[in-house]
Amino acid sequence: MKTVLARLWKEEEGQDLTEYALLLVMIALASMAALTPLAKAINSVFSNAAVNLNAST
Repeated sequence: MKTVLARLWKEEEGQDLTEYALLLVMIALASMAALTPLAKAINSVFSNAAVNLNAST
């Protein structure tokens, strides 16, 4: 087990995979942060439409 960990520490082939994984996590977090206000705005529009439809009947 110690030799496997030492080999993983010295090899640089896995760095690309780690960088891509970190980039994917950052993109996911940024999209979640950006979509939260958008979802609230869309929910507000539909809520207003529902109130207006119920008021007119």
